[in-house]
Amino acid sequence: MPSHPDSIALGVAIATAADDVKAVDPALYDVADILGVVEAFVVVSTTSDRQLDAVVDRIEADLRDRHDERPLRREGTPASGWVLLDYGAVVAHVFLREQREFYDLDRLFSDAAHHDPLTGELVTPMVAGADDRASHQDVELGVPGVPVMPTPATATSGAGGPDEPADGVGRGDDVVRPRGQGQGGGA
Repeated sequence: MPSHPDSIALGVAIATAADDVKAVDPALYDVADILGVVEAFVVVSTTSDRQLDAVVDRIEADLRDRHDERPLRREGTPASGWVLLDYGAVVAHVFLREQREFYDLDRLFSDAAHHDPLTGELVTPMVAGADDRASHQDVELGVPGVPVMPTPATATSGAGGPDEPADGVGRGDDVVRPRGQGQGGGA
């Protein structure tokens, strides 16, 4: 089932607040059918940690003042290059451009329906069957429908299959890395 219209509207409010302080490359993904625990992701980029801080502050202020919404949780810092604002049904990801490219959530949720982040209009419907599978899933970690990228603990580099970690660390590493980054033969 697609996201509730209120969730898309909240996503638009987040993207608009970010746009007011010159965040770039906004994206609004309807992930309700893929994740089940959140309905929409807003992803925006910034060019400096100072701008990242300004974007996060503007999102929080606008949502508090205009929509009476406060984040349930805030994770990350501008210095880390990624701040996550959890509004329950909608999660905002504010990245430094380099961090956004590194974690590549846009590719991870490319099967999700895309909405225009400033109007909420449906741009691209969800890819057929995306709710039944994780389209970019390389490793099954027990969360159906959640795309998971290989990590050093689960990546293969000729030392074994997905059930035999290449570095002997074992499954459960919660650091998600893009393909080709951080994979290898171990410590």
